[in-house]
Amino acid sequence: MELNALLAQPFVLPSLPRAVALLMNELGAAEPNLRRLNQLFGSDPALAARLLEEANSPAFAAQRQIVGIPEALALLGVAQLRSLVSSAPLGTTSRSVPGVNLQHFWRYSLNTAKLARSFAGLVHHNQIAAYTAGLLHGVGELALHLADPARMHSVNTLVAPLDPRRAKLEQHLFGYSYAQVSAGLAWRWQLPEVVVDALRHHGAPFDNEVYEPLAGVLHLAAWRARAREAGLGQRELAVSFPGEVGVALGLDIDMVLQQDPIDWTVRPDAGDYV
Repeated sequence: MELNALLAQPFVLPSLPRAVALLMNELGAAEPNLRRLNQLFGSDPALAARLLEEANSPAFAAQRQIVGIPEALALLGVAQLRSLVSSAPLGTTSRSVPGVNLQHFWRYSLNTAKLARSFAGLVHHNQIAAYTAGLLHGVGELALHLADPARMHSVNTLVAPLDPRRAKLEQHLFGYSYAQVSAGLAWRWQLPEVVVDALRHHGAPFDNEVYEPLAGVLHLAAWRARAREAGLGQRELAVSFPGEVGVALGLDIDMVLQQDPIDWTVRPDAGDYV
């Protein structure tokens, strides 16, 4: 499918049921805890996307200005937040997005967001933008599976959705990857260009005429999170480390691994996404 035709389709991205339930509970309080709301919205790509799309809508006259969840929460009232969350579709079955294990996807997206925020702090880049980019960068993969489940099933037999080689395979087969789809969706949601550019170029940060630091940050974060999903050991991490991106940012593999904020000793399927 041609990229523009794909992006023209309406997509309903499913949300983490636990995040929706906890948000509805928090929003039912007389005075919802803002920090808790920020944490919960920041645990789910679909909810974060809906929130940021609303905050960047013409209603608030802030199109392409609201880069993160804290800013968005400052704009929307409690009633608007309740409506947004209560209408969120839930990812409750394995068929919500055919071919994608949503539990793994949610975990991976949250881990990438945390890593991106951490790495951005090291290179003095916008940590809120980095977190947003990390959380949303994989939504294009969901869109691809929703648009053409049969074709994506064939692709999945070659390389799993969260495999580190996934973007290159999609680029070879389709002429674009989930990264360009994620960027197209973010543009449609009227997110700021700094986030859209990071999403578009993070798979190959040096392919852009002007190197985007946030794309490099996201590239490293996605590499680390996908390496975790693939169960790579120390030797495989050393071999696969994207050194050219690290050099451009002034980060070597030791700095990246030492800055890693994720507790990888937690059982992968423990389900703690908040």
